[in-house]
Amino acid sequence: MATTPAPPTAPPKPTWDPQRPQVPFPWLRPTIRIRLTLLYGGMFLIAGILLLSIIYLLAAQAINTGNQPLFKIVGGTDISVSSEQCPAVDADSSVNVPLTDFNAAIANCIDDQRRAALDALLSRSLLALLGLAVIAFAFGYAMAGRVLAPLGRITRTARAVAGSDLSRRIELDGPDDELKELADTFDDMLERLQRAFTAQQRFVGNASHELRTPLAINRTLLEVHLSDPNAPAELQQLGKTLLATNERSEQLVEGLLLLARSDNQIVERKPVDLAEVASQAVDQVHAEADAKKVEIRGERAPAVVQGNGVLLERIALNLVQNAVRYNVPGPGGWVEVTTELQQGQAVLVVTNTGPVVPAYEIDNIFEPFRRLRTERTGSDKGVGLGLSIVRSVARAHGGHIAAQPREGGGLVMRVTLPV
Repeated sequence: MATTPAPPTAPPKPTWDPQRPQVPFPWLRPTIRIRLTLLYGGMFLIAGILLLSIIYLLAAQAINTGNQPLFKIVGGTDISVSSEQCPAVDADSSVNVPLTDFNAAIANCIDDQRRAALDALLSRSLLALLGLAVIAFAFGYAMAGRVLAPLGRITRTARAVAGSDLSRRIELDGPDDELKELADTFDDMLERLQRAFTAQQRFVGNASHELRTPLAINRTLLEVHLSDPNAPAELQQLGKTLLATNERSEQLVEGLLLLARSDNQIVERKPVDLAEVASQAVDQVHAEADAKKVEIRGERAPAVVQGNGVLLERIALNLVQNAVRYNVPGPGGWVEVTTELQQGQAVLVVTNTGPVVPAYEIDNIFEPFRRLRTERTGSDKGVGLGLSIVRSVARAHGGHIAAQPREGGGLVMRVTLPV
């Protein structure tokens, strides 16, 4: 009798828990909320103690001033009253004064002295409060800056990461509060992004390198068969078609390699003149422009930047090639290539005539393998990586590229790079 197989056992539970360790006493954790509460509560307590102390001293001084006798009795046998603060009861002016008027004058003098003491206390208390408020605001501003300093560090790191520097980390030290938790989470996210980005670049680079060898072998075999004069005409035509297809595949592989390389931050930088780079690009495209009867013009002023000369030349070459290839058919087309310095930045502008480009399709031209009004590339004008490479190279140099439709047709491509 056959025995039924035992049901599969459940896989063992992982021994590693990716969650953050729990604090034994979470209410003892020095959170930013508790720190701010203690800080501003302590500042309020200190300010209150100082203010009470100042008011106490001022009140004691005012009471001391108010306790000065208003009058004194002078004389020996004939008793008389003398007062410097209350002339109405002075011995010289109080002769034959009725007793009720004399007592009323004394009461008025006492009220005046009390009012003067209270006015002095109020004015000095206001001055003390004003001075204490200035000190409290200055101290509070300094302490708030110290508490919020980690946020500034996080912001600066995020800004550096936005400039394509994924190797930056915050590495915030200090108490285990909300800000440190935010910084650690941000560092973990950057670590994962960098690994994913590096893996993607490595995959593209390795795949492109692996594709180079069979494509080179195919090109060699096709060229050998095409060099045979006894080959049939049909075979010759098929070989030329396959050779053109192989050449386009090689261009695609080279474009992928360049795209993967240009996505990295430029480490070694040297002075490069954009005017020289643009002139070399124009020289390389001049033959193709003459064949299409496209005029290339423009003044190129010196504009020296710090970067990689080969990649910067690729920017100019791709832009000029696109401007020539996607121009108006027949005579009348032109391409204008200019370089200049504007507000401390080097600017390369490539303007061309051509078909009318809707503004809502501008963003599509910078995506890999996409062209205007089409989802994928499907012509022999290129492999659809030119403007993607231009954007990646510009970002790697800390610059950017902007495209704008030109009135009457064509585009205005503007590359801005820091000097």
